[in-house]
Amino acid sequence: MNASAPRPPHADADELLRTELTELLPPPPVPDLTAERNLRLRHSVLRTALATGDGAAARPARARRPRQGVRLGWIAAPMAACAVVAGVAVLAPRDAPGGSPGHGSVGQPASSEAVRVLSGAALAAAAAPAPNVRPGEYVYVKSLVAHAGRDAAGGPAALPPAHQREVWLSPDGSRPGLLREPGAADTELGADAPVYELDRPGATPRKTTMEAAPSSVTNPTHAYVATLPTDPDVLLRLIQDQTRAGEGDADQRAFTAIGTLLAETWAPPKVTAALYEAAARIPGVTVLPSAKDAAGREGVAVARTAHGEQTQWIFDRATSAFLGERTVLTRTTSAGRAGTVLGVSAVLAKAAAPAPGELPKG
Repeated sequence: MNASAPRPPHADADELLRTELTELLPPPPVPDLTAERNLRLRHSVLRTALATGDGAAARPARARRPRQGVRLGWIAAPMAACAVVAGVAVLAPRDAPGGSPGHGSVGQPASSEAVRVLSGAALAAAAAPAPNVRPGEYVYVKSLVAHAGRDAAGGPAALPPAHQREVWLSPDGSRPGLLREPGAADTELGADAPVYELDRPGATPRKTTMEAAPSSVTNPTHAYVATLPTDPDVLLRLIQDQTRAGEGDADQRAFTAIGTLLAETWAPPKVTAALYEAAARIPGVTVLPSAKDAAGREGVAVARTAHGEQTQWIFDRATSAFLGERTVLTRTTSAGRAGTVLGVSAVLAKAAAPAPGELPKG
C-alpha cells in the first residue's frame, strides 16, 4: 500500500501567503483590440445589420474552429449575429460553405483572399452615400472604356486607346436615355423600337412599337436594382435564375452579370454590398495582386476565368472602391497571345443629372 508523501510544514503558510497576495494585487490588464481585429468586428456588426435590415432575423450560428491557414473573419461564409457586451463584440462564425444550405447549390467557395477583398468592398459600399435621384432626373454614369477589335482578315485582337463614355438613364426606364461617345452621334437608349405589322397578306403595313422587355438583372433599371434582395444567398439564386438562358459557364454568367450591375447601375448601398457578398459565393473566384483599370489606376483585382478569358474587377487598395474591369486572354488563341487585354473600363462618376445630355450639378 502506497502512502502519500507528507506535506512540508511550510506548505500551508506559503499557500496562505499566495492567497493574500492575489487578493491585494490588481487583475491583469486586458489588451486593447488590434486594428485588424477591430475591423473584423465592425465587419461582423455590419453583416448582421445587412441581414436584419430587410426584416429577416439574424440566425444564431454554431461555433467551429477556424480552418488551418484561414483567418477568422475572412472565411467564405458570412459572420453570424453578434452580441455586444460592455463594448466588446462576441462572435461565432457560421459553418463552412460546404455544410451550409445557402451554399450547397454553388459548390466550393471563392478563395479566402477573394472573400477578404470582396468583404472589404462590401463594407465600403455599405458605408457609401445612398443614390439620390429625384423624380424627373436621370442616372448619369461616366466611364472610360476600350474594347479590342479584329481586322477583316481575322488577325489578332488590338486594343485601341480608352475613350470616354457617358450614359443618362431614366430611373424607371419609362423615358428614353442617352449614350454619348466621342466621334459618334448620340444614341437614344430605351426608346420604343418601331415595328410594322400586317393584319393580312397584301394589307398595308401598320406601324406600331415593340413592347419593352421587363426589368431584370440583365435588363436593369435604377428602380429595379433598388428592389433587389439584400440577402446574398437569395440575390445569387435570383441572378443565377435570370441568367440561366445564357451559354457557357453558369457561374461565369452570374459573375459577369454582377460585374455589369456594379459598373453600369447606381444601386443602394445595401444592394451593392450584397452583390459583392454574392460574388464571394461563386466558385473559382481568385485574387490578382495588381491590375490597372482604363484610367491607369492600379489596385487589387478579384478575377474569374472561363473559356480562356479572365474577367477582373479592380478595387482601390485604400478605400476598397470599385474602379473598373478588365478582360484578359489566359491562353493563346486566334484572338491573340495569352495576356492579351480584350477589354478595359474605369468608372469615373455616378450621379443624378437633370436631363439627358446635361451634366450633374456640381
